[in-house]
Amino acid sequence: MARADRLERLDRRREGLEEDYREALIAALKVTAAGSWGLFDHRQDRHDRARAGPVVAELEAMAEEIADLREQLLLDEPFALHQQFVAARGPVRAQAVGEPKQARAWLERLATEAEQP
Repeated sequence: MARADRLERLDRRREGLEEDYREALIAALKVTAAGSWGLFDHRQDRHDRARAGPVVAELEAMAEEIADLREQLLLDEPFALHQQFVAARGPVRAQAVGEPKQARAWLERLATEAEQP
């Protein structure tokens, strides 16, 4: 019974951290949607990176802790939201949408996902 209780606590902790990650990402996306570049690191500008660095580092730290908990819980799939965020970062083609527009699209998608049961 103690093992089941421990696993339940770990799973609640994981769920809480995943929600914290989502909230932190949404807050960062709102800042980016308002015109602040750097979260997606598209321009790879040192000033943009410095501005977004603390937020990205916080998200990475939370994602690492979530990954550790998922491993302890023997969950095979990675934390999808972080995987999607990492995949969206980095250089893009010249004709790609800017970070503010991309952030607005992310916010819309996350809002739609939150409404689904």
